[in-house]
Amino acid sequence: PRMAQEAAPILLVVLARLVSSTWHEGSGYYMESQTNEVYVEEPPPEPALDYRRVPQWCATLNIHRGEATCYSPRGSSYRSSLGTRCELSCTRGYRLVGPSAVQCLPNRHWSGMAYCRQIRCHVLPAVLRGSYVCSAGVQMDSRCDYTCLPGYQLEGDQSRTCMEDGRWSGSEPICVDLEPPKIRCPDSRERLAEPGKLTATVYWDPPRVRDSADGIIKRVMLRGPEPGSEFPEGEHVIRYTAHDQAYNRASCKFSIRVQVRRCPVLKPPQNGYITCTSDGNNYGATCEYLCDGGYERQGTSLRVCQSSQQWTGSQPLCAPMQINTDVNSAASLLDQFHEKRRLFVISAPDPSNRYYKMQISMLQQAACGLDLRHVTTVELVGQPPHEVGRIREHRLSLGIIEELRRFLHLTPSHFNAVLLDKAGADRERYIAPASPDELFVFIDTYLLSEREAARREQSGDPCE
Repeated sequence: PRMAQEAAPILLVVLARLVSSTWHEGSGYYMESQTNEVYVEEPPPEPALDYRRVPQWCATLNIHRGEATCYSPRGSSYRSSLGTRCELSCTRGYRLVGPSAVQCLPNRHWSGMAYCRQIRCHVLPAVLRGSYVCSAGVQMDSRCDYTCLPGYQLEGDQSRTCMEDGRWSGSEPICVDLEPPKIRCPDSRERLAEPGKLTATVYWDPPRVRDSADGIIKRVMLRGPEPGSEFPEGEHVIRYTAHDQAYNRASCKFSIRVQVRRCPVLKPPQNGYITCTSDGNNYGATCEYLCDGGYERQGTSLRVCQSSQQWTGSQPLCAPMQINTDVNSAASLLDQFHEKRRLFVISAPDPSNRYYKMQISMLQQAACGLDLRHVTTVELVGQPPHEVGRIREHRLSLGIIEELRRFLHLTPSHFNAVLLDKAGADRERYIAPASPDELFVFIDTYLLSEREAARREQSGDPCE
């Protein structure tokens, strides 16, 4: 082609000399003139294209999902003529890939190529113990709302939106167990104390515990006595605390009220006292009536507090002890004092006996102490057939006197005395007068029952 271009002027000169011609501008051809004149003519310039007759120089520019805004030197009607410049943009939701502006070139091509690609975000990762729902998948403006499984709560952004830069707004949330477990304690209850006791044994089922998240309860703690414990009178609060795996905790409580059924408080009888088991007047308590020395009980000895809160029987009396000396034997006489009184039996040869007088004088001065210790004095004075015997103002027959001396091994010729306990057993003997202090120390040390000792400690010494 280059050699052809260099030969073209020479060829034109030769032709000019042979033919006289005329160039019709823009026609694309020439016509011969009818003349024989030969002259040399400068070669015409290269034919120039008339762009006015070629408005669509480049192909029509269309961009899918986008828009081309073009500016032509010849006006808005020439959108693809030579020199037209177009600025490219994409509709919302699409991103331009390629140059943002192109120009129509002389080679009838645009200076570049571009297209619109849909904007997409990456797929969101799965949420542990939760999920999400998106309005339009991973496209731009798609909104994904997060939810957690029951029992879990969302921490972080509740929703995320796919933005124009292809990234999700916010940050990835997490589902955490913030909800405490559900715990339900047994119902509160009332119990009656057991018979003869001030306590009640109470049982109950463990609390019902459920975790709303993963269903796992780590531990359940009890604050208070265990089921099956004995509860005293009054109200008691039992608390349970449950922990789940996330160390959330929940508590519940219930109360146990123990009621003691009670009877009216008993009053001791005149010249006597009462000893009771348990608390004295609670259901099942037993009270025993006892009389002071020199008095004997008339009526029931025991009364029991019933569930109806009423006592069995009726209150007895403590009446002065009646001594029957009109008996056939010494054993019948002594039986009247069995488990009631102690006996201090004195034997003397005659009323003028010095030891006898001293002993009776000391005992008369200590009468209160003797009654306090339930001691009755029996006097056997004189020798047969002139014997005299008495218990207080009650006189004894000669046969009973002789039988008592034989039974107790008491000689009528000398002063001697014997102390019998409430069972009638011989506990101590004296051949000389015994002082009241000596008698009292011996009785208090060896002969008092536990009940009598407790009574003495409770009431003190009324003789002082």
